[in-house]
This record gives sequence, C-alpha cells and structure tokens, in this order.
Amino acid sequence: MEIFGIEIKRKKGDETRAKSFVPPQNDGSVIEISKDDSMGGFAATGGVIGQFIDMEGGVKTEADLVGRYRAMALVPECDSAIEDIVNESLSSNDLDAPVAINLDRVNHFSDGIKEKIRAEFNEVLELLGFRELSHDIYRKWYVDGRIYFHKMVDTGNTKKGIQGLRPIDPQKIRKVREVEKKKDEKTGVDLIKKTAEYYLYNDEGFDKTGNNTGQTVRISADAVTHVTSGLMDYNQKVVVGYLHKAMKSVNQLRMLEDALVIYRISRAPERRIFYIDVGNLPKARAEQYLKEVQTSYRNKLVYNADTGEVKDDRKHMNMLEDFWLPRREGGRGTEITTLPGGQNLGEIEDILYFQKKLYKSLNVPVSRLDTETSFAIGRATEISRDEVKFSRFVDRLRLKFSRVFDDILKTQLILKNIVSEEDWKKSKEYISYDFQKDGHFVELKDAEILRERVNTLEQLDQFVGKYYSQSWIRKNVLRQSEAEIADIDKEIEADKAAGGGDDEEEF
Repeated sequence: MEIFGIEIKRKKGDETRAKSFVPPQNDGSVIEISKDDSMGGFAATGGVIGQFIDMEGGVKTEADLVGRYRAMALVPECDSAIEDIVNESLSSNDLDAPVAINLDRVNHFSDGIKEKIRAEFNEVLELLGFRELSHDIYRKWYVDGRIYFHKMVDTGNTKKGIQGLRPIDPQKIRKVREVEKKKDEKTGVDLIKKTAEYYLYNDEGFDKTGNNTGQTVRISADAVTHVTSGLMDYNQKVVVGYLHKAMKSVNQLRMLEDALVIYRISRAPERRIFYIDVGNLPKARAEQYLKEVQTSYRNKLVYNADTGEVKDDRKHMNMLEDFWLPRREGGRGTEITTLPGGQNLGEIEDILYFQKKLYKSLNVPVSRLDTETSFAIGRATEISRDEVKFSRFVDRLRLKFSRVFDDILKTQLILKNIVSEEDWKKSKEYISYDFQKDGHFVELKDAEILRERVNTLEQLDQFVGKYYSQSWIRKNVLRQSEAEIADIDKEIEADKAAGGGDDEEEF
C-alpha cells in the first residue's frame, strides 16, 4: 500500500545506535505489529487495525468508547461541567488570540528566528481558525480524549508549508507501529532493530476484527497531528478520556432521575376506592353487577388533539384510575374512600448527591453546581481549596493540549527551512504557550503574594546590611531569580540614565 502525505526527510544515520529490547512507549493509541526475521514478514500481535477492549457499559472498541463519551456530553449536568472546564481553560477578547507563544527561555535561536517563529505560530492559529473555533476544538479534544488533524501540504512545493488543516474523526483512524526485531547473537534477546509508524484511515471506521467495508488509506506519520488525553485504562491498552471516570456517575444519575419521574407520576395523584355492596349475589353475577356500576359512574371522555374528536374510552384502564372492589352482605354497605398520594415527593437529596458526585468525578468544584451562588471578589485566602485544585487541573489540561501547537508548528518550521529538526528538539522543552486567563483567582493570588512580600520587606528593611544582605533579601523574600535580578538591575540603570530614578532611594 502506497503511503499518502508528506514525509520529513531525515539524515541518514539519524537513528540511535543504542539498542533496546523494549519497544517505544505506547500511549494506548498505537497498534503494534511485529516483523520477525525468521518469518520474513509482519505478524499481527493483537489486531492490525482494530483493538478489542471490554469495559463497563458494553464498550467493545475504541470507536464505541468515543461514541459513549459524546453521548455523556449531552447530559445537561455533564455538559455544564464540561463548559466550566472549557471556559476556564480558554479566554479571548477582540484584540488578542486565546493563546500566544512564549520564547523567553529559548536561547538556541536568534531574535530574527524568534520573530519568524512567532509569525509562523500566528499562521498556525489562522490555519486552525483558533480565534473563532478554539472552544469547539478544545471541547472535542476533551470529550473524545483524542484529536486528529490532517496537515495538507503541496508535495510539489513543500517550502510553502502547511496549506490547510482538516480535522479527522477519531472513530475512522488508527495509528500503527511496525516493530522490527533481531535476535542478539550473544544474549539471545530480541532487540528492537527498527520501528516505523503510520496511520490507517477508513471512511467507514474499524471494527474489533479489523474488517471494514470502506476504503483504507495509509497515511504518513508526519502528515497527521495526533494528540491524546494521556490517560490510560486500567489494563494500559487504550486511551481513555477525562469523562471516563464519570461514566458510572452519569449512568446512575440518569437511572435515578428516570425512576423518580416514574414514581412521581404513579404516586402523585390521589385515587378513590369504591366498595360496592353486592349482597348475596353469586360470584359471576356479582362481577357483572360491579362492572355495570363501574361503567355507569366512571367518566372517561378523552380528547384527541390530532383529530379534534372527543370520544368515550371507558374500555381502557390505566394505573392512575380509581379502584372498584365488591363487598358482601354483612359489611358496611357501599362506601367510597380516598387513597392518598405519595408522601415527600419534593425530596431530591439523592439526586443532588449524584449531581455532586458527577462534578467531583470531573474535578469541577461542587460550588459551581449552584447557579445562585454569587462570585465575590475578596482576598485570595477566601478562595476555596476546590477552586485551587480546579485551577491546577486546568493548567495541566492546557499543557497537554499544547502538544497540538507543538506538532503543527514543528512541521511548519521544518518545511519552510526556518529551523532544522535537530534545533527543534533542542529548543522544544523551552517553548511554552501563554493562554489568556480571565480567572479572578489568579489575579487575586498574585496581588496578595506581592503584597505580603512587600510587607515582609518593609519589616526587614532595618536589618538589611546588618543581618541580611540585599542579595539574600531579593532571592528569599522577593523570590527573584538570578536572571530576573540581572534584568531588573539593567532596567534600573536604564531608568537612572534616562533621569527617571535620580530621586529614588537605592535599594
């Protein structure tokens, strides 16, 4: 099968000479097939293009798992929690993009290269349509637990870079890794000789056996951007989404709500009990007499909204109607009593419990479940512990999602010969992305930390030069790093040279 898409050419001998008997780490989204030299071909080790998993809820394939997550996202309580997470992760205004690249820690590139990288990153955001579609892209990644993009490149002129990005349905694509092994002559251990990765796309999707009716296309690994949630199931076989641990809570909440509706409909109305005196009539005659009395007194006129007709529907009886019971001679005669409806129908503590359990399973503060709770701007110490944990959880989500930008930007820079793949590997760890934040908690926290540091500085001012040095104060009280101290000193000297710091007291 011919491979589709671009392949970034790498230098010969780029592969490491160090050998290992352990294949590259599988994040759960890769299906590995091995090549045995003795067999002279590839042998499937768990399915070539499909992987069978058996999880709670009847999930059999990865596609079924994604479908289950999407169904869960439609539950109102789950949708509300997802919106809280997405809205907290992304923020934008009319002037700035939701995210910006940060190259302050990168020392491998010149200022000119950095400006080109920033320009290419802005182009990547335009290709993604991130300013307008950031919410949808981020939500799809969070719900599905994975996201795919096809990088469209003009193979005749790759220097133009990426021409377009098209999303791929996770249910229709699989990543495959071919692992070629060779037995070590000294130890007899199978060593990993070479690995090759690519993607298989089928417009009809894949089942658990790998059988499909659509057309399968083999796509180059460099032509696809693939980012997962990073979470694995308990068997370490498949990638799961952030909604996976909430699956049980969602099902319990839905079943409980359905049961509550059925109970209230059946027990809410009051019903009457008619005790009809049948005297000494035989059984058959007594039953006939009871039906005659029931028919004569029971009024069951129904209105057909489709036809506008009113008809007598006495022959049908449902569970909400009255009871008619015969009573023999010697009783209290004909009697009509009332059967009260269900009690405590307004209690929903069990519903609220499972709603809170659902929010906790998604790491969303339970306080956000109550829409009537107002937000008051106060001291950072008044922020709940749950909000602090939620803020850190959102930061981790942003970090994992940023791999989308890493992969696309890497391809763009290499194709346009702005940086080499070796230079990218050296600087990748120092590149970060700044997401816009509108959370008041971060602002309150930073302001209060600075306020406390300044107060401590004022209290220690009389001891500077006696018990503490200026350098110690700046490092341990103001928490300034060596680089920050050097930059601040340069700015102070620049202000003095400009005449702005003549009257200021030297610290």
